[in-house]
Amino acid sequence: MSKLALSFAIGDYDRNRPLIEGRVPVDGVDPVCMTLSPEEIFFRVFRNQEFDVSELSLSSYVVKTANGDCPYVGIPAFLSRAFRHTSIYVRRDRIQKPEDLKGCRIGVPEYQLTAIVWARALLHDDYGVAPEDVTWVRGGIDTPGRPEKISLNLPAGVKLETAPETDTISDMLDRGDIDAFIAPRPPSGAAASNPDVGWLFPDPTATAKDYYHRTGIFPIMHLVGVRKTLVEQHPWLPGAVFKAFEASKAAAVEHLADTSATKVTLPFIEEQLKAARELMGEDYWSYGVEANRTTLETFLRHHHSQGLSSRLVSVDELFHPSTFETFKI
Repeated sequence: MSKLALSFAIGDYDRNRPLIEGRVPVDGVDPVCMTLSPEEIFFRVFRNQEFDVSELSLSSYVVKTANGDCPYVGIPAFLSRAFRHTSIYVRRDRIQKPEDLKGCRIGVPEYQLTAIVWARALLHDDYGVAPEDVTWVRGGIDTPGRPEKISLNLPAGVKLETAPETDTISDMLDRGDIDAFIAPRPPSGAAASNPDVGWLFPDPTATAKDYYHRTGIFPIMHLVGVRKTLVEQHPWLPGAVFKAFEASKAAAVEHLADTSATKVTLPFIEEQLKAARELMGEDYWSYGVEANRTTLETFLRHHHSQGLSSRLVSVDELFHPSTFETFKI
């Protein structure tokens, strides 16, 4: 039987590389892998559904799932995860602590980005800063005129403005036209070297570790989706895709742990790997539903309360049933 030739759009991460390079196969599939930036993948997949298997923004996927019009079925392979304490930049000449953000203007590249949902969640839960307490200004980080990928129907209390067509939120932060900036990427241009611009949290790593100690949450940014029409024709496909991504991640972690010669161009990798396992357990970057249920439930609760999902979506709605359990030998 010939294999299915399917397009894969995923990021060039170490955990994907064994699959991209063909060292890890996808049962029954001949993958055509495209390594693209998240911005390009998400724009193309949610506007035109261009890929058969794709990395997906968790937030955009939940918006579409809540509305009942998502063309993809979720796979619990979480290709991107990050503590978003490092994503919050402020004018340090105005903002000294998180509570100071009340009444301020905060720039974001898109209101519904997953990173922004998580940042708003931690500001709300830990510091009492609600989405309604600030004015949100949407604009591009590096280039002006960035649109939302998908249409939103936000609550009346949320104040969302659009940056001037010729402006970026990086430049607005540099000039002081906004008080803070939250994005998956740092501010660019003059803002990057402005001494009055910096992280909200002086030691975001220590703050994130404390957050994990208290909550057990390692925020999820991206999952994998498989085109629904393909799953209807080939019900074995979600399980095969999940198996491949699991195997690819396992190979990457094994490679990283071989410290006979460091695999990434950064010192102290052995120490950081040890610290991550001591804090978060051996499988510190877990895939699968049950190991991540608390994290997913927290995200879904905040996503709905922030007015992004039209209803409260359950964890079990997000993923294909065949991916909830795997065989054991």
